[in-house]
Order: sequence, then C-alpha cells, then structure tokens
Amino acid sequence: MKITVIGASAGVGLQATRLALEKGHEVISLSRRSVPLPGHAKLKRVQGSATNLRDVRAAVDGADTVLVTLGVKSPFATTLFSDSARLLLQVQQETGSSPTLIVLTGFGAGDSWSYNPLPMKLLFTLLLKAVYADKSEQERVIASGYPCWEIVRPGRLTNGTMTGHYRVLDNLVEGMRVGAISRSDVAHFMVAQAEQPTYLGKYVTLTY
Repeated sequence: MKITVIGASAGVGLQATRLALEKGHEVISLSRRSVPLPGHAKLKRVQGSATNLRDVRAAVDGADTVLVTLGVKSPFATTLFSDSARLLLQVQQETGSSPTLIVLTGFGAGDSWSYNPLPMKLLFTLLLKAVYADKSEQERVIASGYPCWEIVRPGRLTNGTMTGHYRVLDNLVEGMRVGAISRSDVAHFMVAQAEQPTYLGKYVTLTY
C-alpha cells in the first residue's frame, strides 16, 4: 500500500517511515528537513511544509493512508497542527479522495486533559498549554470535517526500543494511568493501523 508520512524527518515520523519501508510499503515523506534514511526504491521524498498547499497535494496524491506525526520543539504558541489539519481537509475536498488519516497528538489534548493527574496538569499549564491548545484544535478540525480518521494520543514519549507490547485504550476513565511509551512503539501502532485500521473514528491512548 502507499503510505504518506507528514513530519517524517524525526521522532515518530522517522520511525514510522523506516518501519513502513521495512514492511514493503511505498512511502511518501513530507518534511522540512531531509529524511535521514538511505536511498530506497519505495521512498519518495517531498521536502516542504505541512502548511503549504502544493507540498501537501504532492505528498498525499494517491495515498491509501496518511500518517500525521508533526511536532514542535518550542513550547510557544503555534498554529502548525490546526493549520495542517485544515489544509488536509481542503485537499480532501478538492480532490474528492479520502485516505485514512491517522493523526498523532498526545494525551492531554482535547477531552483527555481532565484525566491527567494533578502534577501533569501543572506541567501542561506551565510549559505545554499553548502547544496542546493547538493540538486540541487539530483534533477538532479533523473529527468534525474529515470522513475517515483515527487520533492517537500517546503518553510521554521516550527514545526506547520497539517492543510491540503496549496498552491501547479507546475510552477515558477516571483514575486511568497513562505513562511513557517509546516513539518506536507509537510508530509500530500507527503503521499497523495504516495496514488494518481498527479504531476508525476513535481517540486512542497509548501507554505501557
């Protein structure tokens, strides 16, 4: 199948790109920086922006599934996530195509915010409030306007190895414990869902 990875040059996106290629899929990568992988016959690189219409069109053309794995290094206010979501919706409406859209946000976005323990709420308020406000808007735009989606909310991301063993929670319950998970395991879940989506229309929490 053909998988587009938006935000493919680092983190979960890089791991997902590598894994999808290992599993024999065609991959189109979209990122501002060059994807640090050796040349591969099934990898097409689009160097550009997730908020540029022409770049996004080129990246999602013919895709069966689009993995959105955008991230920012700064805690300051951003509109990257919601702008990208609106652009994907625009491209879908213009082309009439609806590849499955699997979007990485984080536990703390949207209605999952209130299920964090007090220390995490304080951390989000002090350091991540602006970023997660835009991730919440990204979720809202996708869920309200796109026909075929999954939203993936991992706990704290680490650089640990891929285990393939983690908890997948599709309900929010009081007292739920959401801790760390490696970027590699998040990529493992996203690629598996690209191959066979089983959580369409759901918000999925990932943790060990």
